[in-house]
Amino acid sequence: MIPAAFDYARASSAEEAIALIGQYGDEAKFLAGGHSLLPLMKLRLAQPTVLVDIGRVPDLSYIREEGDQIAIGALTRHMDVETSPLLHQHVPLLAHAAGHVGDPQVRHRGTIGGSIAHADPASDLPATTLALGATYVAKGPNGTREIAAADFYHGFLTSALEADEMLVEIRVPKMNGAGWSFQKFNRRAQDWAIVGVAAWRRNGDAGVALVNMGSVPILATDVASAASSRIGSAIRRVTNWLDTSLAAAQADPQPDLNASADYRVHLAKVLTRRALEAASA
Repeated sequence: MIPAAFDYARASSAEEAIALIGQYGDEAKFLAGGHSLLPLMKLRLAQPTVLVDIGRVPDLSYIREEGDQIAIGALTRHMDVETSPLLHQHVPLLAHAAGHVGDPQVRHRGTIGGSIAHADPASDLPATTLALGATYVAKGPNGTREIAAADFYHGFLTSALEADEMLVEIRVPKMNGAGWSFQKFNRRAQDWAIVGVAAWRRNGDAGVALVNMGSVPILATDVASAASSRIGSAIRRVTNWLDTSLAAAQADPQPDLNASADYRVHLAKVLTRRALEAASA
């Protein structure tokens, strides 16, 4: 299918990209790897009048250590996240989850910032960074601001980013030896998750987030709270809290060609148990 007609502009810096978005207004969209936006445009589900290409902005692709966090530039490719020695050392859950995004071609072109800004609840990295307690840095004409991952996702493909802002950085806390697991159930290796779970556990703390269980990535706070105080075989009982957590988080799994809503709930329970058992091993 062919997208609707649009104009094209290429930015050479974050500042120029923000100025271009401000110039063209709400109908403009940023284009990085394009693996989220272009399929929507081909289906005419998105019809921006202008694409601002930020794919060659040189100062937004990096992974570096900053105190007790790892800072990741928004234009860092999935493959770089997957293979980063720094992330393997300090945030292995994120590196592992990045290796489950699409196929190698997608991972070589798609960006972590594009995945998060697109705010697709079926995407792996929004839920993973949510479970890790990440902070996102947005930049606009009035400067930069930090947005907690828990406050970022407002609805289906809708985020806290303003129309004239762009996501420039993802800051992820170091895991400091926490156990972790990323569970993903799909029909084929490169498919979107039918359901996915990102989880970590360390002493009296834990984090759990669900992929494709509602209109936004779901932070399963009740499950994480229960998991933080239970060890060994008792982890199996943690999933008794999952229904409560889903209700509290207003999860609303939708049926589609791949799964019914009830099947998604069943998968979420099974994968959460598996993830917490693996994180507690």
